[in-house]
This record gives sequence, structure tokens and C-alpha cells, in this order.
Amino acid sequence: METTRATRREWLGLAVLALPTLLLSLDVSVLYLALPNLSVDLGANSTQQLWILDIYSFMLAGFLVTMGTLGDRIGRRRLLLIGATAFGVVSVVAAYATSPGALIAARALLGVAGATLMPSTMALIRNMFRDPKQMASAFGVWFACFMGGMTIGPLVGGALLSQFWWGSAFLLGVPFMALLLVVGPKLLPEYRDASAGRLDFVSVALSLAAILPAIYGLKEIARTGVAFVPIAIVVVGIAVGVVFVRRQRRLADPLLDLSLFTNRRFSSALGTMLATGIVMAGVSLASTLYLQAVRGLSPLHSGLWMVPQMVTMAIGMNTAPILARRIRPGRLMAAGLLVAALGMLVQVYVDTFGIAAVVVGLTLTGLGITPAMALTTNLLMGSTPPSKAGSAAALAETSGEFGVAMGVATLGSVAAAAYRSHLSLPWDMPADAGAAARQGITEALGAARSLPASVAGDLVDAARTAFTAGMSTVAGVGTVVFVGLAVLVAVAFRHVPATSDAAPAEEVDFVPANASSS
Repeated sequence: METTRATRREWLGLAVLALPTLLLSLDVSVLYLALPNLSVDLGANSTQQLWILDIYSFMLAGFLVTMGTLGDRIGRRRLLLIGATAFGVVSVVAAYATSPGALIAARALLGVAGATLMPSTMALIRNMFRDPKQMASAFGVWFACFMGGMTIGPLVGGALLSQFWWGSAFLLGVPFMALLLVVGPKLLPEYRDASAGRLDFVSVALSLAAILPAIYGLKEIARTGVAFVPIAIVVVGIAVGVVFVRRQRRLADPLLDLSLFTNRRFSSALGTMLATGIVMAGVSLASTLYLQAVRGLSPLHSGLWMVPQMVTMAIGMNTAPILARRIRPGRLMAAGLLVAALGMLVQVYVDTFGIAAVVVGLTLTGLGITPAMALTTNLLMGSTPPSKAGSAAALAETSGEFGVAMGVATLGSVAAAAYRSHLSLPWDMPADAGAAARQGITEALGAARSLPASVAGDLVDAARTAFTAGMSTVAGVGTVVFVGLAVLVAVAFRHVPATSDAAPAEEVDFVPANASSS
């Protein structure tokens, strides 16, 4: 059967789908800039500040699988528009929150609403673009929009917060959602799995009980170090996850179709995304802390030093699908990951070259991972039956959330261990200040503020030297991981043809754009 190529309508629809993608990436960076002001205004303590930041990602990760499967059942466009409405309304509520508790609750609801957006957009792209070359290009554009939001976020946020109050950070997304609600029904077709059964609410509860403790435990390990309680919480999540998997195998209409994992291309793509996310999360955290805690830069100026990486990634996201038309994806991704390894190797020498090593290293790494990011998404979604596109997209997003949590926890622990082993405290350091300094560089800088100038200066220098050594260690681990991943990718995807030779995606249950979504 002749391939159905996308028309101008589908490409305009892709522009519509870029709206929530751009918003979500903007929202993350802007909130970090707004946190100091809103904390003072609302009287939020340090624990409440952490929950304001973290509750969104907890709820997002917890509900991704449920929302992806729900979109397969009720229609992806319908779920996208419902989520956009909820996100817009709750954003207004968050902007005018009068207490930390109210803002935390609003952020939790934003996480649930956000869980409807990303899987729906990815699934709709899978269904709208059935030609392999066009699908790869569409996902490249989609990813580039996400990178674009991350790039301009600090600039937009800085300009916005210099003129308006912290609530404007939440109102920024409302016009995006309003535009999506107006033009979405006109340009986006509806897709659903006509054979899907009812949603199993026991499975929904089990998925939440598995994912939320696992993510929370990993974040606590990253924050407080390896300890019994966070490890026990992770183990509880894993145990519930086993129960969840066993239930899915017994159900005629499971919440998560485990048969997706029997496709080797799907499993390999998902594993590659997870491994890449783990390394990048750990390295990005270390780089941000270096710029702020070691070099003394503000969050805004630190964000500006990240712009070259984001711009390079945006360019790479659109270039990789074009190259994949002539070069086998396995070879292209392997070559890119070797470039990423080179970027990590540059960061190993951060003690010698300083900020230049961070910027050049991150830029090379960002460029190197773009083929893997763009093409694994294309491979993952392209190898998925159209009726399960929402579930596949949710798994990809959940993998990303776990990658961030695991990267911060594991590589953060590596950096902390290296920091402590290289920390050489002054002999006349007070015991309580020394104990605080051993916990991390931010604690060391805090302890230095209460010390005499001469001792404080020695402590700051020692902490910064130790952290730089820890960052070099993390970069060394990243170098090894990326080299190993390049080999694995080359082997796992060696039989995947270039997209110019790939077969078209199969047809899909389709409901015209002007049809009822009921």
C-alpha cells in the first residue's frame, strides 16, 4: 500500500502540538528563578520549597502511564484538550496562591494535568506522520521546541520576574493553553483504540503505589545520601511494581500492555533513553552546582552559560533525522554517543580549564546525544502499534522521569563520595562547621558564613576544590558509560535500515477532526 504522506494540515498540527511542549520546558526553568521571591512572599520554609519544586515531578511521573493508556481509550486529542484546560485553570490558581500549602496543592494538580500533555502529543505525532522520514523529522521538531523552551526559559523568566510578581511565572502558560484549545480541535485529528476495554482502577492504584515511592526514594537518596529509609521506600515501590506487572499479565485489557517489551527494537530504544537520561541528569546537576557554588554565578547567569548546549541540541534534533535518511540509525547514534563521551572527557579537566571545560563539554555532549534522543523516540514510537501509541509515549516519558531521578541519585552519590574523599579541612575548623562541610558544598558555604574571615576563606577554597574533583569523577564515569552505550547501540540497532529504506507505519483507527469526541 502506498505511504500516506503528511499534508500541510499535519504540519500545522505539529506546530499546535509544540505549544504544550514549549510551555512545559519553559515552566521548569522559570519556576527555579521565581522560587526565592515566592518563598519570601508566602513564607515558605526550606521543606516547603522542596515540595513546591518536587511535587510536580512526583505527580507527573505517577500519572504518565495512566494518562497515556487513558488517551488510547478515550481519544488522544480529547485527553490533550482536557489536560490543557485543567493546566490553564490550575496555573491561575497557582499564580494567586496565598500560602505554601495552597501552592503545593496547585503544583500537584499541575503535575496530573501535565501527565496528559506529553503522551498525548507524542502519540498524535505517531499517528499523524506515518511516513518514516516525516515521522523522524516531526519528532526532531518536537524535541527542538522542548530544547528551545529550556534555552529561552532563563531569559524570559528573568525579564518577566524583573517587571512582575512571582505569580506571572505560572500565568505565562495560560495563553499557550488557550491557543491550543482554540486551534487544536480544528487542526488535530482524533485517534483512539476502538478495541480498548475499560480502565482498570486497581492497576491505576498499583502503578501510583509503585512509581511514586520509587521516585521519592531516589530523590531522597540524592538529597540526603544513601540511608535505610529512602532505600526501603524504593524497595517498597519495586515490590508493588512486581505486583502491578503480575496483574497486567492476567488482565484481558491491561493498563500497560507488556507485549510492547517483546519487541526488541522497542526495549532497546527505551533502555537507551533511560541510560542517556541517567548520565545527563547527573552531569547537568554537577555542572549547575559548579557554576553557582564554585564559580559564584547567579541562577540566571548559570542558565545563560547553558544556552550553547541547548542551541546545539536544538540544531542536532533537526539534523539527526535528515542524516538518518542515509545513515543507519545504529551507526549514527553510536557516532553521536562517542562525541558525547568526548564532551565528558573535556569536563574531566574542569580543574584546569574552568568554565570553558563546562561549556565546551556540555555543548559537545549535547550535540552527541541528539541522534540518540531523536532517533530512539522515532524507533520506539515507530515500532509501536498505533493503537498503543499513548501507552508507548507514556513509557518513554516515565523512563525520562526515572532517568532524571536515578541520574541525580547515583551520579550525585558518586560526586558526594569523591567530594568527601578530596575534602581537606583546615586544622582549626570548628567541629560543627566541619561536620556540615562534609555533607556537601552548599552546606560548606553556609557554614562558612558564620566563621571568621580567615577560616571561612580556607573552608570555601577546600570545598570548592573538593567539589571540582567530584565533578571530574562524574565526568569520567559519564565518559565510560557513553563509550559503552555507543557499542551497545551499534549492536542493538545494527539491522535497522536508514529511514529512506524503512517501511511505512501501519494504518491507525482514525476519527476525523470534526467528529464528535464523545
